[in-house]
Amino acid sequence: MGSNFQEMHKRRKELMAQMEPSSIALLAAAPARARNSDTEYPYRQNSDFYYLTGFAEKNALLALIPGRKQGEVVLFCQEKDKLKELWEGKLLGPEAACDELGVDDAFPITDIDEILPGMIGGCDRVYYAMGKDDQFDSKVMDWVKVIRKKAKMGDHPPNEFLVLDHLLHELRLVKSTAEIKLMEQAAKISAEGHKRAMAACKPGLKEFELEAELLYTFTRNGSRSPAYGSIVGAGDNACTLHYDSNNCEIKEGDLVLIDAGCEFEYYASDITRTFPASGKFSPEQQAIYEIVLKAQDAAIEAVKPGAAWDAPHNASVKVITQGLVKLGLLKGRPAQLIKSEAYKEFYMHRVGHWLGMDVHDVGDYKIDDHWRLLEAGMVTTIEPGIYIAPNNRKVAKKWRGIGVRIEDDVLVTKTGHKVLSVGIPRTVQEIESFMAESIH
Repeated sequence: MGSNFQEMHKRRKELMAQMEPSSIALLAAAPARARNSDTEYPYRQNSDFYYLTGFAEKNALLALIPGRKQGEVVLFCQEKDKLKELWEGKLLGPEAACDELGVDDAFPITDIDEILPGMIGGCDRVYYAMGKDDQFDSKVMDWVKVIRKKAKMGDHPPNEFLVLDHLLHELRLVKSTAEIKLMEQAAKISAEGHKRAMAACKPGLKEFELEAELLYTFTRNGSRSPAYGSIVGAGDNACTLHYDSNNCEIKEGDLVLIDAGCEFEYYASDITRTFPASGKFSPEQQAIYEIVLKAQDAAIEAVKPGAAWDAPHNASVKVITQGLVKLGLLKGRPAQLIKSEAYKEFYMHRVGHWLGMDVHDVGDYKIDDHWRLLEAGMVTTIEPGIYIAPNNRKVAKKWRGIGVRIEDDVLVTKTGHKVLSVGIPRTVQEIESFMAESIH
């Protein structure tokens, strides 16, 4: 608990230091979500809430009130309840919250309507994530109405509502040493899963059989959930960017694209590998694969502090466009084709996104309409791809239905970058020899 405890304390301090005077920040725990009838999805705490508390229970609210004499950090949570705990497992309860979580004050969530309006009433400004959760939005307004009614007795309603996201998400964007350790562990577990799936692959299996190898590895290593729905696309399915049916048969001659990553202690990994079902690339598959690999290398090279956010993307576009011209899939001068965005027929997404507690993590990509500069501690995916639609009549038949993406997780360091997702075969040679060794 020790270092974690310190880290949460530091995060709350940093956030409060940036808040305007006479203000309060409110963060609600994630609501439970119904799956169907009377079953719920496995509960996952809201990332912002967890980032500041390390508290995984539902029905909770955090209030930060910089400068409050009786304590700046206030938690509302469920009370201990023997019967409830018999069915649903242990609850921390307000009494233990101060010691366990390092908050200054804790109250039963059932008392929130009596206590919180008084706290809000002493502040001019309220920070919260507006428009994310309708129930919470209306709750905040209910509390404000209560304060308005009491205004005659000296309470004054806040006169300004500010979005909390910006301040908090800028903090979350730059990862601490402890966070990077967890992300490396997530990537390590995912790497094991990818290798297991690659080794198990053979024509005749169903896509979900490879997905099962991933999920088994994730769970066995202490990850209770993938960070997002796993994509296992064979053949033409690899050309659907967010394909997730995973129920087709893998055929001889198919390429298999697996985009999957586990979540470990609230931190995501996000990795893609593309490999031949039979263990050997066809000449066309290899030609496309080599371009994507070269584009990924160029994009990873461009990750360094002070580089603009779009530098890795531009590097990948250049390599992919030149490669497609060389193969005759695009016609014209590369510079012109880049300008007219002709490459987007084959490469239609950006090269990466922030990665952290959420797989598409928080943080602005632009500041005042300019791409932001990379800083040490930021983590991004680098995932170029080429997708040739099965019905693309403009290209020779031999190219149709080839979809390739290669994705790794990259940390910006003080001097350059560090790839977190290591140890999975990546070059044509590595993949073919790894698969040859794994033949059952």
